[in-house]
Amino acid sequence: MRREVERCRMALERAARGETVALLSSGDAGVYGMAGLVVEIAAKENIHAPIEIIPGISAANSAAARLGAPLMLDYACVSLSDLLIPWDVILRRLEAVAAADFVVALYNVKSRKRTRQIEEAAAVFLRHRPSSTPVGIATAVGRKDERLEISDLGHFTEAEMNMQSLVIVGNSSSLNLNGFFVTPRGYQL
Repeated sequence: MRREVERCRMALERAARGETVALLSSGDAGVYGMAGLVVEIAAKENIHAPIEIIPGISAANSAAARLGAPLMLDYACVSLSDLLIPWDVILRRLEAVAAADFVVALYNVKSRKRTRQIEEAAAVFLRHRPSSTPVGIATAVGRKDERLEISDLGHFTEAEMNMQSLVIVGNSSSLNLNGFFVTPRGYQL
């Protein structure tokens, strides 16, 4: 972490020399990954190298599939990492998506140094949604140490979370149906 610029620059320089280079990013390289950074560096530093961005599966989609179907309706993704974006900007974004009743996938929810952000995010959502709103916590999805939990807005911060965790906060129509976190699209049943 925090050496993304150097890694991207090195990969571009090697590719420009004709070497075959793969720059790997977990999830989808274009969703909180390094695809945009590679393109930005190449343009800014006039590095002419072949760039191919191969889509992956975002953490939000992987987590949603393991938890049920919480992203069946409009949703937003917000990173709680304030390493590159000021915390007051993140809070404004959280306030906007919470007020708009979006289902929200929260990335970078907790690290060893950043522990208060998830608590502050929960407080924002609690101003706009009942404490019974379903919340899913998916950690290390697809790995042998995968952990999945469906909780609620009033209690989810008690769960164990880290930088491999993704949190999905439901909207006003989200439900916990027999252990599946679902946001109905509105079909008449």
